[in-house]
Amino acid sequence: MFDVTKLQWTRKPLSYTAADGRIEIVTRPRTDLWQRTYYHFRNDNAPVLQMRTGERYFSFVVKTEFASKHRFDQCGVVLYLDSENWLKASVEYENERYQHLGSVVTNHGYSDWATTAIDASVKSMWYRLSRREDDFCIECSGDGTHFSQMRICHMWDAAGDVSFGVYACSPEDSSFKAVFTHMDVTECKWPAHVGQPPDREV
Repeated sequence: MFDVTKLQWTRKPLSYTAADGRIEIVTRPRTDLWQRTYYHFRNDNAPVLQMRTGERYFSFVVKTEFASKHRFDQCGVVLYLDSENWLKASVEYENERYQHLGSVVTNHGYSDWATTAIDASVKSMWYRLSRREDDFCIECSGDGTHFSQMRICHMWDAAGDVSFGVYACSPEDSSFKAVFTHMDVTECKWPAHVGQPPDREV
């Protein structure tokens, strides 16, 4: 069983429990992670619960369940290095019809956001975060068995130790409960690329 005592808070939520491979987080209103791009604001106060590793090849799997109900309520997987360098993947509530399944990558203080719309009835999602040195792959799954790629990205400041885990937040005046289970750290499930060889200087 995954030892949740290995995880350390960067910021604590309104309330939480962590035991027996299960983490429950109740979010605090007006908490978020975002840096500059488009909105021009900087939010860096979301609860983040992580473990640290120097392992350069690994995968982290987690199942999320959420009772989100207000615009922008979100929870998911995170790799948080510092306020200006991090990535996250989540389901972000929008309205009674749809939500955003997406990911944000923030390098050197600028965030991007890539999303796809899913039905608002979805209240559970699995994620797999994989590392190959300073490159990362985020995948999602509805059943924990069949994963689909969401994003491949590079983290400029992730050459050494990294911290990864889970997060939940409510950017507006809201609060909800997020549950994290089935956490595991394994050998890297993201295979090495087979195909076009890398460019080499002559």
